[in-house]
Amino acid sequence: QVQLVESGGGLVQPGGSLRLSCAAAGSIFSINTMGWYRQGPGKQRELVAAITSGGSTNYVDSVKGRFTISRDNAKKMVYLQMNSLKPEDTAVYYCNADISGLLGRYGYWGQGTQVTVSS
Repeated sequence: QVQLVESGGGLVQPGGSLRLSCAAAGSIFSINTMGWYRQGPGKQRELVAAITSGGSTNYVDSVKGRFTISRDNAKKMVYLQMNSLKPEDTAVYYCNADISGLLGRYGYWGQGTQVTVSS
């Protein structure tokens, strides 16, 4: 069984920073692309940032220059450093990973962590 567990959300003022972490655990052979999605109030879930096993990254235009995704393959973790946060970044942030394990290759989701940007 594979699990993704996020941490690091919270309440922050506009212009502030937060760092999200996501740990993968279980019977894992390899982790391919990892990413962060978010779903704001009344909005559809969107991809925020993704990183391949080789370290290539991509970002949604609205966070370019403010957010940085990184990963530690040895620890099976992915991070999202969020700087210069704006109220429109308020959302539940979900970790996603493409994982090969005992049962095959599947996409997995974390439980979500709330990020609120407000003064």
